[in-house]
Amino acid sequence: MAKQAPKISLNPSRDIPLDRLVLSQSNVRRTKAGISIDALAADIARRGLLQSLSVRPILAGDGSETGLFEIPAGGRRFRALELLVKQKRLAKDAPVPCVVKAAAGDILAEEDSLAENAFREGLHPLDQFRGMQALVEKGSDIDAVAARFMTTPAVVRQRLKLASVSPRLHEVYADDEMSLEQLMAFTISADHARQEEIWDQLEHSYDKSPGFIRRKLTENSVRASDKRALFVTLDAYVEAGGGIVRDLFESDFGGWLTDPALLDRLVDAKLSAEGERVAAEGWKWVATAIDLPWEATRGTRPLEREEVAMSDDEQQRLGELEAEGEALNELWAEEPDVPPEVMARLDAIDIEIGALVDRPEIFDPAGVAIAGAFVSVDTNGTLRVERGYVRPEDEPGDGETAADAGGDDPAASAANGFRDPEDAGTGAGASNDVSAPSHEEEEAETLKPLPDRLVSDMTAWRTLALQDAFAQDPATAYIAVLHAFVIGAFYRFSHASCLQVAANRVYFSNAPLKLRDSAPAQAIDARSAEWSERLPKSDEDVWDYLLGLCAEERAALFAHCASLAVNAQAEICPKYDNGRVSPRIIAGRIAHSHVIARAVGLDMVAAGWRPTVADYFRSVTKPQILADVADARGENFAGMIDHLKKADMAREAERLLEDAGWLPVPLRTPGIDDVGGGSAGDVGGTDVAAGEGAGEETRELPAFLAGEPVDPGDDGDDELPVAAE
Repeated sequence: MAKQAPKISLNPSRDIPLDRLVLSQSNVRRTKAGISIDALAADIARRGLLQSLSVRPILAGDGSETGLFEIPAGGRRFRALELLVKQKRLAKDAPVPCVVKAAAGDILAEEDSLAENAFREGLHPLDQFRGMQALVEKGSDIDAVAARFMTTPAVVRQRLKLASVSPRLHEVYADDEMSLEQLMAFTISADHARQEEIWDQLEHSYDKSPGFIRRKLTENSVRASDKRALFVTLDAYVEAGGGIVRDLFESDFGGWLTDPALLDRLVDAKLSAEGERVAAEGWKWVATAIDLPWEATRGTRPLEREEVAMSDDEQQRLGELEAEGEALNELWAEEPDVPPEVMARLDAIDIEIGALVDRPEIFDPAGVAIAGAFVSVDTNGTLRVERGYVRPEDEPGDGETAADAGGDDPAASAANGFRDPEDAGTGAGASNDVSAPSHEEEEAETLKPLPDRLVSDMTAWRTLALQDAFAQDPATAYIAVLHAFVIGAFYRFSHASCLQVAANRVYFSNAPLKLRDSAPAQAIDARSAEWSERLPKSDEDVWDYLLGLCAEERAALFAHCASLAVNAQAEICPKYDNGRVSPRIIAGRIAHSHVIARAVGLDMVAAGWRPTVADYFRSVTKPQILADVADARGENFAGMIDHLKKADMAREAERLLEDAGWLPVPLRTPGIDDVGGGSAGDVGGTDVAAGEGAGEETRELPAFLAGEPVDPGDDGDDELPVAAE
């Protein structure tokens, strides 16, 4: 018969006066760690002692008990109790619950001290999240919870956010199948079904990173930093019922707006109201759009305008603001953390300076009656109003003025040097005096202008002489070409140059949307605005102004004007030759653009172009997307997304190529961007490899893309239509 194991007996517990307890030298804890004694004392004072002390009786030399007890396990609690006594919040002989062990035994006091700390296991993070959530749900304030557990309100909010994730994902996290960083990423969305859907997708994805999870959960939202959100303001959007999700664990630049449709309605309403306000100024028309097309002002004539000069008070205020801004910047330049109130003040200073510097313009009322304005949203969310543009159909006819636009004003005609020959003897100013000189007498007494043919012949001779002298004076020739460029670039409808050269600004035949918001466009507009501010108001004063510039300034202005005439667009050639553009013209244009690109070191990636869904992947086929990913990242990456539908594949390709520095063939410059094969080299039916770069082999598609099977159930390709090919 098996012998039954003896049952254990637990050590007795009893209350021992605090002044009968002493800290044992056998306590293994020597290094400070965790919660401080002060904080622990405060917690004991609030909720009492949660755990008994482990003590042993202290024996006298003869082995008898002295009535004192040493504490090998629980030293920090004992020190906290001592502190409460010093603070007169606890009696020095207050009873303390203790577990009493025998003074002598098989287990050493040091082992008890080590075991109490070694076998202690902290709460699982998930239990911490749920515990704080339970406290808040039962009425505890977030700030109070933070104070009780010696943390910050921000940390409590983070843990509450983690506790709000789908219970199913909590279980996955508890089973160590999900990292804490992944769980943090799921807090972006409050939709449990969407969270679980994304987690299921990760099972078939090579990328399970927190960043990927965040992108998937916010792909149908709008960044708070989007210019539409800045234009409407987040306060107005929230007041209208819109929602915002925030990332409490990473910088989110204001979060994401979850109702794009509401945002667009608010933008449209505000933009329309701004358009009506501008129209009330008296303009004939006002065009409003969130994004104006690149060639919005093409063919229009800008009205002459005059800026309202700054008053003395405004000048003084501007100086004060600039001095205050410089002082604040200098004071906080070396500080890693700038207080929010300082940042707010700097922003307020910038806004007020901008309002002072952006001077109102004065237009001729007669011009306002036939001109219009463009109203749009700038990249920083501010309203952009471009006033004073006359459309060709609104131009006054011959002999008309802007005031009458078709009226009959003889005085104005006379002032302009025009007169009706039939009015010579019958007009209001004609005389019937018989003593008036006859036609023959008038011809004999007055000088007649030289015959037109004679003037033409003589000036032809002068032109050749001027050309010869011009060729022998390179400095003057350079300024004359620059003068012609400036006249063509900044003074429309001017004929103030005798040179038949011009830097005519390029207008694209099919400009893509949001081209005006691109980084190069912003840089060109800023440079144009700077020179427009510096150039004289009248085209007649340009020559003297150019003579006053230094060589470096002339060169910069020359390069700017010349740059506006550079055209490297592979335009779509019409079916029938129209004389303006043809495949041969396009091929020559593209070939020479490569020469210039190499000379200036063109870097399209540094310029800000990225292969996005909107700008590239939406307009190509699935096989092309896979070929591009394989070209940029390798066949293995392409194989990881080949099972996706078109919309998901395009989004994944954008993410994969975001920082890859990859460019489609039409954007590459031979000799600079030689990175292997790539997508098809034909653009708009024109071989862009003609001339330089011709003869390059076309990269073959991966074997698994040679013949894409048709999936009757795959209707997702309709989500992203492919441009007509």
